[in-house]
Amino acid sequence: MQHMTAPIIRRLGLVEYLPTEAAMKQFTATRDADTPDELWLVEHPPVFTLGQAGLAEHLLHASAIPVIKTERGGQITYHGPGQVVLYMMLDLKRRGIMIREWVRRIEGAIILTLAHYGIDGMRVEGAPGIYIRQGAHEGAKIAALGLKVSRSCTYHGLSFNVDMDLTPFLHINPCGYAGLETVDMKTMCVHADYSEVAEQLAQQLSAQWLASETSA
Repeated sequence: MQHMTAPIIRRLGLVEYLPTEAAMKQFTATRDADTPDELWLVEHPPVFTLGQAGLAEHLLHASAIPVIKTERGGQITYHGPGQVVLYMMLDLKRRGIMIREWVRRIEGAIILTLAHYGIDGMRVEGAPGIYIRQGAHEGAKIAALGLKVSRSCTYHGLSFNVDMDLTPFLHINPCGYAGLETVDMKTMCVHADYSEVAEQLAQQLSAQWLASETSA
């Protein structure tokens, strides 16, 4: 493995979903062996996104919120204000890491970010994302992930719920699971600054990218 540098972190703010997805695809299609890796921190206006294998029946109630078919893995999810979305334009082959290991490291970065704020998160075998370990909201989902890999390079990424209107999650089977409760940090009685959480998450993910092995 060659010497690795930390990904460039771009803080893009509130952006529409479709142009952002197009920019990710363009970045990935035109990158070469020397293109620096990047992490994009964004927030989206309300939108449902349906993964490549997504089933329309997981949208339970039609609403004014648009539904967009995407190329990422996974089923249906919701993005909206107060949710950190982190897109990852990373060269797995150059880094020398397999996708399964990288997914585990993404989950590790989320767990460490939650722990920084006193929230105990956990993995659930066969259900990518991070869930609440114990308490009144045990088993609820607080972060989701869905990646696309093209020519050994990733795009799309993760979503992490900070302080948002969770009502739209009631209109779907989140990630294809009927009855799955979705929470945010506010639900867990943690009132954190959105930008600070986004920065913490990006730094944790960057550290996982550079680490010799996963640290959570």
